Amino acid sequence: MFTLAKETPQDWWEVEALFDTCFAPGRSALSSYRLREDVAPVAELCRVARDETGAVGGALRYWPVRVGASDALLLGPIAVHPTAQGEGLGGALIRDTLEIARDLGVTRVLLVGDAPYYARFGFERLSGVIMPPPTNPDRVLGHALTAGAWQGVTGPVTRAV
Repeated sequence: MFTLAKETPQDWWEVEALFDTCFAPGRSALSSYRLREDVAPVAELCRVARDETGAVGGALRYWPVRVGASDALLLGPIAVHPTAQGEGLGGALIRDTLEIARDLGVTRVLLVGDAPYYARFGFERLSGVIMPPPTNPDRVLGHALTAGAWQGVTGPVTRAV
């Protein structure tokens, strides 16, 4: 059984260790990391899942970005420890945070990922939204938290300032 809670500053290094465990060693070289440099994550939406022993089993972060002239949130990274994968923890983190984001007035969320997996949460391929290279455009996905939030939103994805 996992408990989802807001990530605290004390969780930072445990969460980073989880991301290191779940992703390739060069994860910080990915183009999405350029969008996170010198930008604070959205603290209200960053979540940690801990088991009954207090061990981190999953984590998720969000970052503010711009798409053309519009604001959006970039979901990721999200990771579930290999010993907890397949239990629905990643889905719980996503559903929980999307609901909180909607309550906070967020209108659109962006991520780079596998369309068949993320479609179950309402994500669809975005055309005209350009992530920094070498991102595969077929993996650029968006979720409208309010009807039509992605209509007419195009352009390069850049760091929020």
